Amino acid sequence: MKKSVPMNAYSRQLEETLLRLEKDHIHMEVRSSTLKLSQLLADDFWEFGSSGVIYDREHCLNEGVVLTDMTIHHYGIEILAEHVVLATYFLEDLTRKRNTFRSSIWKRQGAEWKLSFHQGTITNYSVGEVDFKTLRSPHFSS
Repeated sequence: MKKSVPMNAYSRQLEETLLRLEKDHIHMEVRSSTLKLSQLLADDFWEFGSSGVIYDREHCLNEGVVLTDMTIHHYGIEILAEHVVLATYFLEDLTRKRNTFRSSIWKRQGAEWKLSFHQGTITNYSVGEVDFKTLRSPHFSS
């Protein structure tokens, strides 16, 4: 198992930045705006939806995305490579009354972070039953 990796000032700031962008990604105002959503999604964006359907950027922008009231919990990141970050979290969908595990890959393109990949997996767990601090790989202790 990996040993705990402490967050330094850069990774804490990066986590805050990506959490803000992730919250933008689920915000109804952004999701209902092709322009705003296009500013978040990388040109090569694709997603395994929680429905089991695979979506790409073009589909999301042309067909739209689900508009529901969602809340992020247990957000954390793992830096995979320079300018590439994996984010994982638990999402409560308050409108559809369901919960999902989420993962996103963010890539820095120029001065901006863009969402390159996203996945949602429906779970029966409630937010109180999940502790990502012990599940997320860089936080495992030996």
